[in-house]
Amino acid sequence: MTVQPSFDAVPHPPRVGLFCTCLVDTIRPSVGFAAATLLEQAGCEVDVPRQTCCGQPAFNSGDRATTRALAEQVITAFENFDYVVVPSGSCAGMIKTHYPELFAGEPDFTLRVARFCAKVYELVSFLVDVRGLSGVDAAYAGTATYHDSCSGLRELGVKAQPRRLLATVEGLNLVEMQDADTCCGFGGTFCVKYPDISNAIVEKKAANIVATGADTLLAGDLGCLMNMAGKLQRQGHRVAVRHVAEVLAGMGADAAIGEAPAAATGRTRGDRT
Repeated sequence: MTVQPSFDAVPHPPRVGLFCTCLVDTIRPSVGFAAATLLEQAGCEVDVPRQTCCGQPAFNSGDRATTRALAEQVITAFENFDYVVVPSGSCAGMIKTHYPELFAGEPDFTLRVARFCAKVYELVSFLVDVRGLSGVDAAYAGTATYHDSCSGLRELGVKAQPRRLLATVEGLNLVEMQDADTCCGFGGTFCVKYPDISNAIVEKKAANIVATGADTLLAGDLGCLMNMAGKLQRQGHRVAVRHVAEVLAGMGADAAIGEAPAAATGRTRGDRT
């Protein structure tokens, strides 16, 4: 069952529940703060309710019972918000695309889940497609290239939206890499089950990133970013890896993914030597 959200019925400012994701919470909290900043700048009232995993690792491992239990917790925590926004195409895709099949054939849940999923959005898609954001007040000195994560692109149609906003970041030069929309090899449990294949894929991705000459790599999924950052750093490439929300929110001066804080290294953003 597909339910179309009724935007006319949403109050102003809209109440947004920010689903932070496990990786953001435990590895890169700055992405959550950046997402909240962008949502508030877009005129939203933001709340971060007590939350749990979206269930994707269990789902990809075939554990439907655990996935369903986690999904029910997520729905209960977020269903009273006008929108649910996720700074991850992977987790947003899991919720919006796969939750309905978890509850298929259950009359007590079918409509409830459909209504819930209709108001779930990936962060940048929400800013552009729902809130009508056409630009940001941010600056970032450097050249960046953008990786399209598989779930965000293929399940949610996220491609033009981040590029549209990045084009308005003062000082940022965006260059496209070859095969920007090709998998980075992470795939959540895929990289654990098939490490050799995963490594071969990310090696090709790293080569495409380096070939652009960009000093910064951006994407909308922290799992993909961690995977690519690890490969680039092990190969000795000095490419700063950041979540797109951090740059759009003007928070690009902090240490990049996998780097020590500037205070510990004595370096500042832009010093790649």
